[in-house]
Amino acid sequence: MLIATEGALWGSVKAHGFLCEGVIVSDDAGQFNVGRHALCWVHAERLVHKLDTVTDEQRLAQDRVRAAIWTLYGDLKTYRQCPTPQRQAALTAEFDRIFTLKTGFVTLDRLLGRLHANKTELLMVLERPEIPLHTNGSENDIRCQVTRRRISAGTRSDAGRDARDTFLALAKTCAKLGIRFWNYLGARLAVPGAAIIPPLPQLIFARARPP
Repeated sequence: MLIATEGALWGSVKAHGFLCEGVIVSDDAGQFNVGRHALCWVHAERLVHKLDTVTDEQRLAQDRVRAAIWTLYGDLKTYRQCPTPQRQAALTAEFDRIFTLKTGFVTLDRLLGRLHANKTELLMVLERPEIPLHTNGSENDIRCQVTRRRISAGTRSDAGRDARDTFLALAKTCAKLGIRFWNYLGARLAVPGAAIIPPLPQLIFARARPP
């Protein structure tokens, strides 16, 4: 049922022409592999970081590969600010060099091969430099809900869940817009003396409008 619901939701998004140019950046979880898809570099590097090493040679190979990945990550961040065809070609070549290395650490070499197979999704930023290189922003948006769930286990009803999710979304959106959440609630509830704050959709459209 969950898969069917998610499929219907994405079908509706496509049918209404929403997110036509959108790119979904994920940690490679299967449910996010829809539409144009890019992978999070932090999660990709974490796979290398978590490899168990036994010998000094394996640890040295792991450290060298991690250093090379983070250097490439920094270069990709720089590319986003000033993309050029020449830099795109150079970064693509560097990606191929790193992820086809033969270090002699068999487990690491196999992992590099698997990551190289995801080249298109890891290098989506070369084609779409406006997208983030990681999922930290979206994960931060739901961290409050996850923390609360660990403490109180969850809501008792669907209405409670909807209320929690709605207020969390409003609070996060206000924070991104630089608005105090209590001031926003005061404006919506017509509290005497409260600041006048326009509806959030208006503020979002105004923020997204080109200068």
